[in-house]
Formats: sequence, C-alpha cells, structure tokens
Amino acid sequence: MNKRDGRHLEAAVTALESQEPRNALLAALGERVRSLRSRRGLTRKAVAQAADVSERHLANLEYGIGNASILVLHQVAGALQCSLAELVGDVSTSSPEWLLIRELLENGSEADLRKARIAIGELLGTAAVDPGRGRRIALVGLRGAGKSTLGRMLADHLTLPFIELSREIEKFAGCSVREIHDLYGTNAYRRYERRALEETVQIYGEVVIATPGGIVSDPATFNELLAHCTTVWLQASPEEHMGRVAAQGDLRPMAASQEAMEDLRRILDGRAAFYSKADLRVNTGSKTLEQAFDVLRATVIPALTA
Repeated sequence: MNKRDGRHLEAAVTALESQEPRNALLAALGERVRSLRSRRGLTRKAVAQAADVSERHLANLEYGIGNASILVLHQVAGALQCSLAELVGDVSTSSPEWLLIRELLENGSEADLRKARIAIGELLGTAAVDPGRGRRIALVGLRGAGKSTLGRMLADHLTLPFIELSREIEKFAGCSVREIHDLYGTNAYRRYERRALEETVQIYGEVVIATPGGIVSDPATFNELLAHCTTVWLQASPEEHMGRVAAQGDLRPMAASQEAMEDLRRILDGRAAFYSKADLRVNTGSKTLEQAFDVLRATVIPALTA
C-alpha cells in the first residue's frame, strides 16, 4: 500500500469511527472481530492479508458498517484462528445443556466465574491438583515486561532451573519463532507451544518459566499453565513495554504497523483479562531492575512456602 492509499484508509477509518452502527447485530459482530484480533496481537493489515480481503472491507466489518458475506466471515475467522461460530455467535447455543449452563453463569461476577471454572475442573479431573504446582513459577505478560531477565534472576536466587519457553518451542520446530509463523502459520506455532509447555511440566518439578506473551491466546494451553504452575503476571504500562522492546532492538510484533503504540494498547487490552487470572501480580513499572526483582522475590517466596 502506498502513502496515498494509507492516508485514504486512515481517513476512511476515522469517518467510520464517527458513525453510529446501522444494526446492533453488525456492531456486536464488529466488536467481536476487534476483540479477537487484539487478543491475538494482530494488526488490521495482517488480518486483512491473511483473510484475503481489503483493509477497508475489514474496517467496515469492525465498525459495524459492512454487511459481510458468509464467505468473507469464514475467511476472517480463519485469519483469526477461530471457528466461524465463535466469530459470529456463541458456542453455548449448541445444546440445551450449554444453554442451561450459560443461564447459570451469565450474570456471575469474575470471582464467581473463577470459582465455577475451578469447580468444573475438579469435576472433570482437570483442576490444579498437581502437587508440584507450587514449585513451578511461570511468568506471564507482554513482551518487555521483564519475564526473561527477572525470571533468570529469580531462578538463580531460588537455585532452580530457568526455562524460556520460546527457546523450547524453537527446539521442537527446528527453526526460529518467526520462521514457524512464516512457514507454518499461527496454528502450528500454538501446537508447538502446547507441546513445549507439556514437556517442561513433565520434566521439571521445580522450575521458573518465562512464557511467550501470547500464551493466553490459546485457552487450552493457558488452562494447562494455570493447572501446573503458580503464575505471576508482570505488569507495566504500554509505554514501558514499547520502550523496553525498542531498547532491545526488536519491535516485533508491531514492526509492520504505522500506529505501533495503539496496536500495543489494543493487544494489552485484549489480553489483560486473561493475564489477570494469574495467581500473583507484580508491577514492574517505574522501577529499576533491582527494585522490580525485590518486589518479585517478596511476592513469590511467601507463595512458595504457603
């Protein structure tokens, strides 16, 4: 896309944002597309390319203006790695039992829903009953939160092995994370990610794990992490995340975006609700490395001895 086309698209999107949606259903569909895109950390341009539709068409869809065909929705669902049912509706409409369960949970608070999720896990035998869970520490959060640096420091302090899950994924695939995405796609990457986590949990009873920022994008993998590890969300502001990643000389995954900061905010907004399911939280913002580590150590050690 040349600069002129880019300006035209930006003006068109701004115009769309100022309009009232024509239809509540289209508005809800657009919000769902935006939410799924943010959760997966994808730019509108990346989704449009993967779905083989124009950015303008996707912008229309996201802002409740475009009445997309089923074929286009199918293509967009594929680009977002979700089912068409998840994109356009609610899987809990698939059976009477789903409907009854949804009715029970629909107005529940986050705390009540968490209790229900744990209770269902216990009922189905998938709850966090792993006796080694308390000695496996997994750090979650966006790139630039300090997972690798602080995780290695914590592992040294506790005399535990340190595993950077991205490196384990690359070992399974035999190539870099970027090459996995380029050659095989996001779905293949998620399979390698799940396999790497399962093997790490199986091998190590005590370990500190730095997880990829997008591990929350796959509910099955994130459930596995919650079940077998004490999870810690390393938090920071979008500006701090961006500054730290830029300082490392790496702007992935925002390099192709002309509005990198806005993209990062959307990614954080899309993932924050999942990161918040972690057992512990540590805010690394406005802290030196030593100060952030002191807070992390003070937060984690009592949880290990509880």
